[in-house]
Amino acid sequence: MLKKIIIANWKMNPLTLKDAERLLVGINKELSKIKKTGIVVCPPFVYLEKLRKLSRKVSFGAQDAFWGETGAFTGEVSASMLAEIGVKYVILGHSERRALGESNETINKKLKAAISAGLSPILCIGENDRDENHEYFNFVKNQLLACINGIPKNLLYKIIIAYEPVWAISTTANRRDASPADAKEMAIFIRKILSDKLGTGMKMPRIIYGGSVNNRDAGEFLTQGGVDGLLVGKASLDVKKFTDIIKIAENEND
Repeated sequence: MLKKIIIANWKMNPLTLKDAERLLVGINKELSKIKKTGIVVCPPFVYLEKLRKLSRKVSFGAQDAFWGETGAFTGEVSASMLAEIGVKYVILGHSERRALGESNETINKKLKAAISAGLSPILCIGENDRDENHEYFNFVKNQLLACINGIPKNLLYKIIIAYEPVWAISTTANRRDASPADAKEMAIFIRKILSDKLGTGMKMPRIIYGGSVNNRDAGEFLTQGGVDGLLVGKASLDVKKFTDIIKIAENEND
């Protein structure tokens, strides 16, 4: 069985490097007994190199990467540049970036660049809402297949697929809570899509859940949600809440 992985998406937080260091140090202090759970922290770009030197218990990821390696792309950061400073993971296709106009085709190019650079991409997918006709299944299927189009089957296992329903994210207007049953339903569906694409004998990607998960419901999602880990947003900025989630995952790895 795959060990659980907990990924922190700090988004555009905290405001200063000093605050970022304080947050990471606080997390580190609570990890002495964590042996079996993968932990990834994805801070803003500007903190990555400094924070990476402060922890051996945590792996680091970026919140985005460009599809080109070098060139006249003002403001962009390539996957190769991230790999050069020791970054291991990168979040791609987050709903907040999709809301700014990022397409499945662009995400597909970014995934290929990330894999080529040796990074493990965390691909975010998820429907905007759940309709009575269950068209959200087709939405997620089309989203996933468009994003992984053209990636060799033997490399797809390098991708971590984060199911993050937009309707459950804290910043979504009129949001509502997703349940472990919602996550399990989609995890099963995603695995079926991947199984149909990969055939037998191929290593499968891990599937994790995001969507305003916190220390109160993390255990239920890990035990009943059919997922291999969690992508944590707001709760990852609170030392106690985030480390509580990690400890819950550690217990589930027993």
